Amino acid sequence: MSNILRKILVTCALPYANGSIHIGHMLEHIQADIWVRYQRMHGHEVWFISADDAHGTAIMLKAQNLGISTNELIKNIRREHKIDFLKFNISHDNYYSTHSLENLCLLRKIFKILNSKGLIEEKNISQFYDNVKKIFLPDRFIKGTCPICDAKNQYGDNCEICSATYEPIDLINPISAISGVKPILKNTKHLYFNLPFFSNMLKNWINSGVLDRVVIKKTEEWFKKGLKSWCISRDAPYFGFKIPKYKNKYFYVWLDAPIGYMSSFKNLCFKNKNVNFNDFWNKKSNYELYHFIGKDIIYFHTLFWPAILDASSFRKPNKIFVHGYLTMNGLKLSKSRGALIKASDWIQCFDSDSLRYYYASKLSNKIDDIEINLEDFVHKINSDIVNKLVNLASRNSSFIDKYFSGYLSNELDDTQIYDYFISSSGIIKQFFENRQFNLVVRECMRLLDIANQYINEKKPWIIKINKINLIKLQKICTIGINFFRIVMIFLKPIIPDLASKTESFLLIELNWKTIQKPLLSHKINKFSSLYERISSEKIRKLIKLCE
Repeated sequence: MSNILRKILVTCALPYANGSIHIGHMLEHIQADIWVRYQRMHGHEVWFISADDAHGTAIMLKAQNLGISTNELIKNIRREHKIDFLKFNISHDNYYSTHSLENLCLLRKIFKILNSKGLIEEKNISQFYDNVKKIFLPDRFIKGTCPICDAKNQYGDNCEICSATYEPIDLINPISAISGVKPILKNTKHLYFNLPFFSNMLKNWINSGVLDRVVIKKTEEWFKKGLKSWCISRDAPYFGFKIPKYKNKYFYVWLDAPIGYMSSFKNLCFKNKNVNFNDFWNKKSNYELYHFIGKDIIYFHTLFWPAILDASSFRKPNKIFVHGYLTMNGLKLSKSRGALIKASDWIQCFDSDSLRYYYASKLSNKIDDIEINLEDFVHKINSDIVNKLVNLASRNSSFIDKYFSGYLSNELDDTQIYDYFISSSGIIKQFFENRQFNLVVRECMRLLDIANQYINEKKPWIIKINKINLIKLQKICTIGINFFRIVMIFLKPIIPDLASKTESFLLIELNWKTIQKPLLSHKINKFSSLYERISSEKIRKLIKLCE
């Protein structure tokens, strides 16, 4: 990348406000946070936002079950979500809610524009209705067999097995997820957004470099089937924003949720007068916008959302970064499926850096699913962070402290190998920019293997102490500390807690700008434990918490 400073807005998909953050959510927020921290290390202006997706039938029903108001529920959930993200060092500049005045104003403004352009149409339709609970059933509250691949227990809008999208009435043997009874068809009127009108624009846009090849291929499948008008309304009872001039009609959560990206940023601009909303969202904006999302919501972000933005004269994202599911034992970790590990349970057993590092070691810029294996997790953390990384600092600093009062030498033992180390910075920058964090980790471990082999061959622990040998010993241990410093600069966006402890230990800031200049004639603190080895007992503790 060039040295020109960039202005960047980064978003994560909005967690739903009807339950706890789980480690599946954390995969995306950690992925985005690593990228954001890397960009900030290079001096770019980066704003990182997200929010709770706070509307919909599920939230209304959850509040009813708990015997509290919907407003109380979403307020409590947002507070919990913010705490969980902070515990994992997710550096949001603003974490907001779609149930906000900013979101309501933007939603109404966009709807008014769409309506004035003739892009909204009323249609009389038949929709599934739960005659027991007296409620029209949203897609997620209808389950049945996929009409495409015959997978059972699929939702009313899309299949998690074959990724097909369909209408709820296409489901085979549908049942209400609320009451368990077979729903009836009942007539109602809804509002539809004319998505097919934007077919040509969308085809050009998805091939403009904004999507990766695999995501383009997936999006093109919907074009082959033919784009359909998109229902943007829901019937009462419902928790959300009412549609002006329509009795008992509410905006569909998937219309106001992505607008939540804009409203969360607008709220940030209100709190920080140095940031201007129009600079980032104006149609002619030169600033950068990136969405991090999971592959289950590609449809909304590559078709509906850009069409809404285009129609209402707002800018579209520069790129949409898509990741796969998080799985354990081959099963998708999902709140709605009842298979999850809560972030709050995880942090009781393990530190945040460990999960961040483990995810980074598996995260590429592909949309492949990521399998989490707890035994592999413990082995990787102990092997990579404890044995290779921290141990390199520990065994070299012990000599620096014992014989040299904490001072590094005034020159390196071997400048060639130091130059070799810093030459890796170019490829690591490229890996970070391309979100190939697994390759960042792999390269760092390769460098650590070289560093540890170098120290093993020099064997500072067997050097016979005299005046000449002391000079040699100090140079060897100084380059060992510099090896550690370089790798920690590379890993700082991934493991920020260890990076902070390292800065206190080395008495410097870990900075890309100073990477070429070795740390010489510099006093460091006495080494104290930077990281604790993880025991297998912690796995058993986590499993017990999740039972």
